Amino acid sequence: MQIHPIPERIGSRKHKEIYELIRRQGILSKIDLLEQSQMTGSTLTRTLEELTAQGWLLEAGFGESTGGRRPILYQTNPSAAYVFGLDISRLSSKLILFDLHMNKLDAASWIMDESMTPTRLLQSIADSASAMLAAHGIARKHVLGMGIGAVGPLDRMSGMILEPIHFPAAGWRNVHVSGFLQERLGIPVLLDNGANTAIMGESWSDRNRDYRHLLYIHVGVGIRSAMMSNGKVVYGAVDMEGSIGQMIIQTDGPRLGNHGNFGSLETFVSIPALEQQAQSRLKQGRESTLRDKEAHPDKINFSHLLEALKEHDPLTVEIFSQGATYFGIGLSNLLNILHPEKVILGGLLISSDPSFFQIATRVAIRNTYHYPNYQVVFSQGHLGEEALVTGAAIMVINQLTEQ
Repeated sequence: MQIHPIPERIGSRKHKEIYELIRRQGILSKIDLLEQSQMTGSTLTRTLEELTAQGWLLEAGFGESTGGRRPILYQTNPSAAYVFGLDISRLSSKLILFDLHMNKLDAASWIMDESMTPTRLLQSIADSASAMLAAHGIARKHVLGMGIGAVGPLDRMSGMILEPIHFPAAGWRNVHVSGFLQERLGIPVLLDNGANTAIMGESWSDRNRDYRHLLYIHVGVGIRSAMMSNGKVVYGAVDMEGSIGQMIIQTDGPRLGNHGNFGSLETFVSIPALEQQAQSRLKQGRESTLRDKEAHPDKINFSHLLEALKEHDPLTVEIFSQGATYFGIGLSNLLNILHPEKVILGGLLISSDPSFFQIATRVAIRNTYHYPNYQVVFSQGHLGEEALVTGAAIMVINQLTEQ
């Protein structure tokens, strides 16, 4: 089955430029486009006519008159093509079908338990994607592709998840996710780590603000991060999205499990770390409503902690507050090195309770050099837990205007 490269869908550089201008700003008139593109009137007219004839643009009514005829307004056509976003994470995975305006048309999700091996998950994803297309009457040729935001480390170019940790099921090593899904579905499949797709999604949702330097940190089972400068994701020599969690903040500290650095940030701030803290303190004889939820300390898990946190259990509040404090210290180290304009914090620990975000950002600011001369904006983002899957779809759409 022949698979058409996404950048070839819109042919010329001029077509791509005009499409991207309209896509980023929503609705534009020909006058706006003349000012922003620096094209001649005849070239712009021809480009708009061709993009409209090809189905990429729609006329969206008329703008306000400035003395002559009211100008025609243009917008991108949401149904010119469709795209899948896929989030493969340690706790759950999610697939969403979008149109080009990022309207959600369909969705499916999977719990990543001990039975969710790579083969089982990927086959289920392929089956669900095919079923979604059939249900909405969408032909494969109208699908731009599928973007995947996954737990790293991974190899973007080969489309392979390498050696992630903390997956409940066995087999998640050197998994060719892109090749498997591309072969089953007959559409282009792009892979990137989830932190990178999340920052793409959040940047797109806030595209009307001029933030040049963004930092995204996802705090859950592990700590994942991404950075964007001048609208582009910053990539290192290798994909090691979880490496921020290995920042040493206590040189003689413990190690989480049998991997990673001693005294690393992830040892104090992650779901496994908080579970371990609760189990240890219960064994020491600390009083807590956690005992009412599970009699055996070693069986206390994150869901128990969330229940106790909502009940304002003193021990659980203490554990979360301590984790937020350590995270704030790690965050201040990043601010002092990278100096982003805006920091977006996501993940289950951030969304678990407002106090976690508040404590962490307060500690970070207190330990940031040159504050208040250096001001940073903290945010929990606009997309929440769907930042990864939304950004994965946007990654594919962005390919339309790649040269």
